[in-house]
Amino acid sequence: MIIGLIVIVVLALVLVGMYNGLITLKNRVDEAWSDIDVQLKRRHDLIPNLVNTVKGYATHEKELFERVTAARTAAMNAGTTAEKEQTENALSGTLKSLFAVSENYPDLKANQNFLELQRELTDTEDKIQASRRFYNGNVRDFNTKIQVFPTNIFANMLGFAKREFFAAEESERENVEVKF
Repeated sequence: MIIGLIVIVVLALVLVGMYNGLITLKNRVDEAWSDIDVQLKRRHDLIPNLVNTVKGYATHEKELFERVTAARTAAMNAGTTAEKEQTENALSGTLKSLFAVSENYPDLKANQNFLELQRELTDTEDKIQASRRFYNGNVRDFNTKIQVFPTNIFANMLGFAKREFFAAEESERENVEVKF
């Protein structure tokens, strides 16, 4: 009887340990996603100022401004991780176009406000990349934990589901073409 009680206590402690480990990893993934969200919000807040600054110099680039605004709106309204990933990658592409257009306007490139906004946006992009790596590392740990035996049995019973990685868009994976 004492042996049976010891086995039950040990089993309960193992299950509590597994559950606590799963919750800890789930919370880390949620925190990492929140870090991405904070940086994306910062980027969304910078974009209108950048567009308005560029508008003053490049008034005939109306279509580009509309694309940037539409991409920003779509990114802000995305709900799921997959939607956020897709819309944020599209927004990054339109921002690259905006910076490419700025190359055609020497006065704009010399504007202190534009340079500061460009620096802040570049800093934010770097932080987004770091946040994505942090998120993906936590997702990897969480997914591994819920897929290995015996935790996978317990995780499935409690409804812990695999999380998706925040992946780069296909165009970002292509080799950069350098021409001289």
